Amino acid sequence: MTDLKINMQRLQQDINDLAQIGRDADRGLHRRAFSDGDRAGREWFRGRLEAAGLDVWQDGAANLHGRLDYDGKRPVVAMGSHLDTVPGGGPLDGALGVLIGLEVLRTAKENAVDLAYPLEVIDFTDEEGRFGGMFGSQAMAGKLTPESISHARDLEGVTLVEAMANWGLNADDALAARRDPHSLHAFIETHIEQGPVLDRRGLSVGVVEAITGLFKWEVRLKGQPNHAGTTPMDMRIDPFQGLAEFGGEINRLIEEHGSPNSRATIGRVELAPGAANTVPGMATFSFEVRDTDEKVLTALAHAARRTLSSLARRRDLMFEFDVLSEIDPVRCDPGVVQTIEAQAERMGLEYITMPSGAAHDTQSMSRITRTGMIFVPSLQGRSHSAAEWTNWEDIETGANLTLQSALALAARQ
Repeated sequence: MTDLKINMQRLQQDINDLAQIGRDADRGLHRRAFSDGDRAGREWFRGRLEAAGLDVWQDGAANLHGRLDYDGKRPVVAMGSHLDTVPGGGPLDGALGVLIGLEVLRTAKENAVDLAYPLEVIDFTDEEGRFGGMFGSQAMAGKLTPESISHARDLEGVTLVEAMANWGLNADDALAARRDPHSLHAFIETHIEQGPVLDRRGLSVGVVEAITGLFKWEVRLKGQPNHAGTTPMDMRIDPFQGLAEFGGEINRLIEEHGSPNSRATIGRVELAPGAANTVPGMATFSFEVRDTDEKVLTALAHAARRTLSSLARRRDLMFEFDVLSEIDPVRCDPGVVQTIEAQAERMGLEYITMPSGAAHDTQSMSRITRTGMIFVPSLQGRSHSAAEWTNWEDIETGANLTLQSALALAARQ
């Protein structure tokens, strides 16, 4: 099967067709989990699975599965990603991995590939985080609890239970979506890089070896609100000055305690009471740190806490923080990585082995099976916007690498 190739014209049509679903006047896509746009995208995908003659199944977490040669006895080689988007998102984030997985199954079926292991494509529910992120893959990995399901809500206060009920679904059924690890032989996710590395190097593919973990805090520095005109500078207890000092310390923290894969971001700041003529009494801000090494993440967390405590004491501020989320980093399976690399080399592709700085459903799947990821370049590194795009020739290369890698794992030798 070394000369087998996907039908690029068909894949291109699928990408273009799906990109019209949920499109708004801003040209961005609006397919948040359990929204009307998400429902329309899922119905379209279900139709494509049925048209391909695949076995179609939806589990309790609303993950949508298409299967080829499935008999319930042999473990499957699965592929997939997600069709939901961030508000105003692009046409490829998540969707590309689902559509390439579908195309792999169609190509194998049309060419009557003799499979030692069945093939499966999965559209995971709510990867983008309307209700917390990676809901569908966490359900498959057995990471959900009744409490986490009942407490999940979006920024508008809509609960996951309500959103699923509006679709006629029972949210507690997500607990039954837990997948037996013995039912999976391997999992591959093909995804746009969402960063600039491949594009700047002029490479069509990257082979992912590790996926970042992260911790996200809400930090509060409490000071003393006061009149901006009558309070001398040396008499102020100003939490914004503490925030500014901490912001200036981030590069030092990374240099001393991080790695080349470390990222630290203050992405949201709120000052209270928020008047132009008032020294703020509180600075509340987000602090998110990512790395592919759990020990590095721990070291950065300790160092950040020490730095915040120290500057708060010097400035007479009170320091508090809440942990909003923690995701463990994972390493892709060396055997699956080697399989992808071997197929890339056989195809004559130039590639790099690289980390993923974004979280993906593969992180959840790594808890229950061997995993690997294939990246294709993002033009100018742009993603989560209507400007997100990848050249067709790079998509075709990534799709054929996925095909050959999946068949190398699944085809009878």
